[in-house]
Amino acid sequence: MKVLKFGGTSVGSAARMKDVAKLICDGEKKIVVLSAMSGTTNSLIEISDYLYKNNTSGGLERINTLQQKYFDVIDELYNTPEYKSEAKIVLKSHFDYLRSFSKSVFTLFEEKAILAEGELLSTAIFQLYLQETGENSTLLPALEFMRIDKNAEPDTAYITEHLAKQLSMYPDTTIYVTQGFICRNFYDEIDNLQRGGSDYSASLIGAAVVADEIQIWTDIDGMHNNDPRFVEGTKPVPVLHFEEAAELAYFGAKILHPTCILPAKLGNIPVRLLNTMDPTAPGTLISTKSNSGKIEAVAAKDGITAIKIKSGRMLLAHGFLRKVFEIFESYHTPIDMVTTSEVGVSVSIDNNKRLDEIVNDLKKFGTVTVDKDMVIVCVVGDMPFENVGFQAKVVDALKEIPVRMISYGGSNYNISFLIKSVDKKRALNALSTALFN
Repeated sequence: MKVLKFGGTSVGSAARMKDVAKLICDGEKKIVVLSAMSGTTNSLIEISDYLYKNNTSGGLERINTLQQKYFDVIDELYNTPEYKSEAKIVLKSHFDYLRSFSKSVFTLFEEKAILAEGELLSTAIFQLYLQETGENSTLLPALEFMRIDKNAEPDTAYITEHLAKQLSMYPDTTIYVTQGFICRNFYDEIDNLQRGGSDYSASLIGAAVVADEIQIWTDIDGMHNNDPRFVEGTKPVPVLHFEEAAELAYFGAKILHPTCILPAKLGNIPVRLLNTMDPTAPGTLISTKSNSGKIEAVAAKDGITAIKIKSGRMLLAHGFLRKVFEIFESYHTPIDMVTTSEVGVSVSIDNNKRLDEIVNDLKKFGTVTVDKDMVIVCVVGDMPFENVGFQAKVVDALKEIPVRMISYGGSNYNISFLIKSVDKKRALNALSTALFN
């Protein structure tokens, strides 16, 4: 069995939904994971914001606008009056549910319930379309099997057990349709896997059923070797190791959510990135295979802040780094890069929410310098230290770029550079010229 995930753009209109149906209706057994239609989640966030602010009329107006958008999709999607009528009844129940939130106290719990409606809407109307076309399909409610624990981490044992129960209820079904992103939490409340979580849903489902393959369908033909928004002539990377893909996803490659890799990697399930706009393109295959000794791709992560802590007391002082890292831990702020010297340590973070408190605490240990508006440029490939020369090639490509930090050795798949954001485009193009052209 394969697991196929389609993002918001792939199901963003009636025409796109019909294209997805053509792709999946090949007689093979599969689970299809859908995101909300493109733009829907943003609309639901806006509706929630109005309701938070007790602006009931503003919230209801946005609900009406969104409902009309879906009614227009229905008119184009279905061919028969019977299914158009049934779809409108389904839509009305969902939008009446959204309107019910305007009559009660609105909190974070209600917002998460509202956000879940995006995926519930897209899967409901898509499943009805499959029924109309005569496909053997079933709608599996993700809220019946997808669950996170007290720490907001997936409860994999629960997911495996309850998904198996759902599948066993419909043994003869060919296509199972379910929602990405949404789940229940430890307290049985509606929750989610955070934005981008539909990739995570697909990977968790794939691991739970021990899928033959997990396919992530988007509007891009695989993971490119550089950012096409800043570099011309980029190309899809045919094959990536799990570690390489994880590094690229974390450091800026938008096609794949970083969390998606781990469940597939642990289950040794290949992940294939494909393009709904060009289904014949080979895309990118992510697995345990890699191209030995080859640099594969470059990615960049924006919004980085560098913090340097300089202290004469660091010299030969055991426990110094532990105390520094404990400060970041106490403020729930992850660190991206780390470099050290005899008299100091530099780190980078991508979340400035608690920056002032962090800096204030770090001043107890030394002089603190902060550089904002930085970018991490990440070069990824099979690069163990035994392979002589690739470090020099990468560093030489950036000889005209001021580099604040360099990180290498944490893995065999990544060299990272911290540079100013104004130098990002120049750096990406310089690396592309030196490494790929």
